[in-house]
Amino acid sequence: MYGIKHFSAFILACVALNLTPGLDTFYILARSGREGRAVGVGAALGINAGCLVHTVAAVVGLSALLMTSALAFAVLKYIGAAYLCWIGLRMLLIRQAKPKATVTRGKGFTAAFRQGMLTNVLNPKVALFYLAFLPPFVSMQAPHARFGLLLLGLSFIGTGLCWSMVLAMLGAGIYRLLSSRPDVATWMDRICGGVLLGFGVNLALRRQH
Repeated sequence: MYGIKHFSAFILACVALNLTPGLDTFYILARSGREGRAVGVGAALGINAGCLVHTVAAVVGLSALLMTSALAFAVLKYIGAAYLCWIGLRMLLIRQAKPKATVTRGKGFTAAFRQGMLTNVLNPKVALFYLAFLPPFVSMQAPHARFGLLLLGLSFIGTGLCWSMVLAMLGAGIYRLLSSRPDVATWMDRICGGVLLGFGVNLALRRQH
């Protein structure tokens, strides 16, 4: 009914993406490590609230294309595949740099939530990610493809929220580990990069049903 395809593969890709250390990861860790778990939770909730905004925007914008143009779907499919391959290759080939100090503004739960949400909403790379990542996993012929896109977006947010909460709860310890042992982050990148590269190639070769 909703046109969702290969949902288990989608969830696995989401987990790989969420486990990749990035700006959001170090923002949550910095907040939690400096101000405690409650503030880390505020940062995690803010970031995922920003993801919700991007999800709704992507669903509204993509649904019209998916319903009216097979060519548009094919273009988005290959963009999504290329995007996953690009992320995977970067994670496999680029050497992990020592994380820079995370800049935070304001103190407390509310400030962490607000900054986390604004940082995510105003990041154009996140918007492009949703536009490229969701369409390959939805059939454009489905009667309710729009809801399929929404469910995929919410699933991605769900996996991200779970990992964000782990980061918030264990923030200080994980932050020290990643800062003092860059090899740990490097191996996380290598493993997740291989998974994402495989998904990208698979999406490029997969035919629309």
